[in-house]
Amino acid sequence: MTLVARVTARFRSLVGEAPAGVWSAPGRVNIIGEHTDYNDGFALPMAIDRHTVVAVGLRSDGRVRVGSTLSDDVVDVALADCVPGSVSGWAAYPLGVVWALGGADGNATGLDIVIDTDVPIGAGLSSSAAIECAVAVALNDLWQLGKSSMDLARAGQRAENTMVGAPTGLMDQIASMHGRTDSVVFIDCREPSVDVVPFGLVAHNLAVLVMNSRVHHSHATGGYGERREACERAAIALGVPALRDVSVDRLADLRGLVDDATFRRARHVVTENARVEDTVATLRESGPLAIGDLLVQSHLSMRDDFEISVPQIDCAVDTALAHGAIGARLTGGGFGGAAIALAPRDALPGIEKAVRDAYADAHFDSPEMFVVAPSNGAHRLD
Repeated sequence: MTLVARVTARFRSLVGEAPAGVWSAPGRVNIIGEHTDYNDGFALPMAIDRHTVVAVGLRSDGRVRVGSTLSDDVVDVALADCVPGSVSGWAAYPLGVVWALGGADGNATGLDIVIDTDVPIGAGLSSSAAIECAVAVALNDLWQLGKSSMDLARAGQRAENTMVGAPTGLMDQIASMHGRTDSVVFIDCREPSVDVVPFGLVAHNLAVLVMNSRVHHSHATGGYGERREACERAAIALGVPALRDVSVDRLADLRGLVDDATFRRARHVVTENARVEDTVATLRESGPLAIGDLLVQSHLSMRDDFEISVPQIDCAVDTALAHGAIGARLTGGGFGGAAIALAPRDALPGIEKAVRDAYADAHFDSPEMFVVAPSNGAHRLD
């Protein structure tokens, strides 16, 4: 059964009638540019062909009910009570968007929302932003808000920061809203602005392989926030608004101003911004076959300077590179989640077998692996 069929059937069983519509938003894989978004920097994600779908209907009683195909649980709250601190757990993501788009202001109608997804949870593929953006485009249509795609992305970020309590940047939501087939999304997170750049996977017979370590991560826990605080300390020490304003050459000025860990956190962000710009230029000039070294440099920086990798991720990256991948790196916020490998399609079976064997030899849980393709962003399906 398809996602749309499942979510529609669950909606009918919960509400007793068909939804007003079904909307979809993709997860994302970040090709390069990790932890740069909240530093006003650059990122280069792609929306993927794994999606969250939401079936939504209007209610007249001022309440919002949220259910999913993954659980029998239903969260039922008054719109007026849909505010930060009122909800915890998975329902905070959709209800956070309801709040961020004005649901508690007294001018909105009630809602029934049912969610389904094939974006792996906790794998670094932005399952949370997929939920937020699918709900946002649905409410934009049903409440006739007239918001732009960037407005809806900001609403998703606001929901995650304030309702969920995860201090994430805007990159995930922008990617989910603005993705295009066979393309990556070059984001200037300061503006913010978007430039869709051809990726060229089809023309070069390449694929992006996701290697989910099955080490679950959460942005609402301490490691992510500690990295963000370190970046803010470094920017203050240099007297700049954000690390976006620091060139690689100026990093030497920082070394005597902060402790070693803070310096290395900043060095990752500053060099990662440069790598994103270099990757975009290389894609435009030479195509995807030429970006492998930049992906590897990014992973080493996350592993050694930002210290957000884990042994399972390093194993997947090293093994993929040894068996034919052009480039490989951790993707997402780190502390678990997934790695990606950019590889020729005919090398994929060998890479997958080698990674599974390496995990078994290391007594790690077996990884989940699948190929993803660039996808269009959030939109109405039915």
